[in-house]
Amino acid sequence: MESILVIGSSGQIGTELVMNLRSMYGDDNVVASDLKPASREVMESGPFETLNIMDGPALRGIVNKYKITQVYHLVAMLSATAEQFPDKGWELNMTSLFNVLALAKEGLLKKVYWPSSIAAFGPTTPTLNTPQYTVMEPTTVYGISKQAGERWCEYYHAKYNVDVRSLRYPGLISWKSEPGGGTTDYAVDVFYEGLKTGKYECFLNKDQALPMMYMPDAIRATIEIMEAPAEQIAIRSSYNLGGISFTPEEIFAEVKKHIPNLEITYAPDFRQAIAETWPASIDDSRAQKDWNWAHKYDLSAMTEDMIKNLRIKLGV
Repeated sequence: MESILVIGSSGQIGTELVMNLRSMYGDDNVVASDLKPASREVMESGPFETLNIMDGPALRGIVNKYKITQVYHLVAMLSATAEQFPDKGWELNMTSLFNVLALAKEGLLKKVYWPSSIAAFGPTTPTLNTPQYTVMEPTTVYGISKQAGERWCEYYHAKYNVDVRSLRYPGLISWKSEPGGGTTDYAVDVFYEGLKTGKYECFLNKDQALPMMYMPDAIRATIEIMEAPAEQIAIRSSYNLGGISFTPEEIFAEVKKHIPNLEITYAPDFRQAIAETWPASIDDSRAQKDWNWAHKYDLSAMTEDMIKNLRIKLGV
C-alpha cells in the first residue's frame, strides 16, 4: 500500500489534491502537511502534520513516521510575492526541493512530484503554442527557481535514478481556494469580486493572453502523471501542460453572461510586466503522446462551474 505525503496541503492545489488522493488511496494513507492548518475537510478526513519544509530533519521524521512512499511537493513562493521578497523566494523554492530530493536519493521515497510553471519560460521564448523544448530565459525569481528546479529534477533522475515527475502548470483557476499571490490570479479574483461587489479592477491589460487551466483538469493531470508507468515518462525535467488560453477581456465577457451588471476597470501594475514574459499558449503534445493527457474544460464550461459553486460558497 502506498503512503503519500502532500507538502503544502493548505494551498490552492494541495487542498483539492489531498481529497482526491484520499478518495483513491484511503484517508489514512494520505498525510497532509503545511505550516498553517488546511481546510476543514482536509483536517477532519485524515492525518495532518504541521511542517516547515525548510526543516529537513522534521521532514525526514514525518517520512519515517508514516513510512511515506510518495511525496507531492507543492510548496513555493509564487511569482508576484517572490518579486517582493527575492532572497526568501529563492531560498524557499530551492532548499525545499533539495530536502525532498535528498530523501528520494537515499531510497526513502519511491516517487516524487514537483510542479514547475510557465514562469520557467521568459521574454525570448516563442509565445504562441510554446513548444516543449525551447529557449528558457526567465526574468523573475519564481521563474528562475522553477527552471533551476527542472534541471535538478532531471539531474537527480539521471545520476541517482530518482523517480521524479513534473508539470509546467499554466495559471490555475479554482473556486475552492482563494488566490495566493500569482500573476494569473486576476482570473480567480474577478469571480469573487464580481459576485461580492459587482466590480473588479484588473491588474493586467485587457488583451494580455495567458495559458490557463481549471483546477479539476490540473488535479487530474497531476495524478495521471504520477500514476503512469515509469517507462511512459520520457521527460524528467517538466512536461508542458496546456489548457485554455484567454485574455482578461475574454474571460470578463464570459463572466458577464452570469453577472450582467459587472463593472470592469483596468489598472495594470508590476504584474503586467511579469505576464509579458510568459507564453500566450502552450503546446502539450508530448504529454498527450507519452501518457495520454487531454484537458476537458473550455472557458465557457469553467466559468459556468465557477459561478455555480461560488454562489453556494459565498451565499450570494
